Amino acid sequence: MPITLENVGIAVRDLEATIAFFTDLGLTVLGRDTVSGEWADTAVGLDGNHARIAVLQTPDGRGQLELFEYIHPDAIETEPARPNDIGMHRVAFSVDDIDESLAIAAKHGCHPLRGVADYEGVYKLTYLRGPSGILVMFAQDLRKS
Repeated sequence: MPITLENVGIAVRDLEATIAFFTDLGLTVLGRDTVSGEWADTAVGLDGNHARIAVLQTPDGRGQLELFEYIHPDAIETEPARPNDIGMHRVAFSVDDIDESLAIAAKHGCHPLRGVADYEGVYKLTYLRGPSGILVMFAQDLRKS
């Protein structure tokens, strides 16, 4: 059975701030909507599900993020995931220039957790905490430079 990745969904505290962060990094907004009703309750498994959503796409057209800002039920604040927590915890992007990407992230108050690592002269890598505590990884392939 063939399978393809549709998107990665992320619940966020502030939809507009999160859209601004990711669009500044180069993603584009494919669409926005407000979802609710029985179909949404059934699909998501929450009674009274009502959310504002936006779908963003990477410049290469292969990756998508679906961002949700819940109207009802209220979003539940949790501690941001740490890199070693079990479960899904980060979204990773290949970037052409990690320093440029970090400068854009810094404009949104987002900085590396510890710095930029050099993996055997092949990759520069870093994790940062994005909007709503999202862990974001940037990876620059130094062989392409």
